[in-house]
Amino acid sequence: MSAELTTLCYIEKDGKYLMLHRTKKKNDPNKDLWLGVGGHFEEGESPEECVLREVREETGLTMTDYKLRGIVSFSEGDWYEYMFLYSCTGYEGEISQCSEGELVWVEKERVLRELKIWEGDRIFLEMMERGDPFFSLKLRYNNRRLVEVAVNGNKQFADR
Repeated sequence: MSAELTTLCYIEKDGKYLMLHRTKKKNDPNKDLWLGVGGHFEEGESPEECVLREVREETGLTMTDYKLRGIVSFSEGDWYEYMFLYSCTGYEGEISQCSEGELVWVEKERVLRELKIWEGDRIFLEMMERGDPFFSLKLRYNNRRLVEVAVNGNKQFADR
């Protein structure tokens, strides 16, 4: 069994996140969802190299002030992913077009209340907003529904 390695970053400005509305990629498991920006590791990359590259490729921005907030493990059936979660408050450059969807600045409250996002994303976004220290978050899905959550090894609920 092998797991995918990815990064995800939430770029912040004036009480908003830069969100990617995933609408352009074919066979996208995130189709029509809203996410931060990031993607898969390339061979030999560190998490920092991956997130810097992915943010630059997807947004045109070069991050100057960013922080690793946590590690999130996802699973569904025999699929596993380990994601390094970042936030960014400083960057240089201008936002460019993204080949995966539309980039939009969205008020943080609207992200949690109104946008179509993964159920587990709400959990780590709330943790980031509270200023929780570095965390490990386990999210297990069944048929795209969240059925198990564990924060720093402590199970929160299962099979809701």
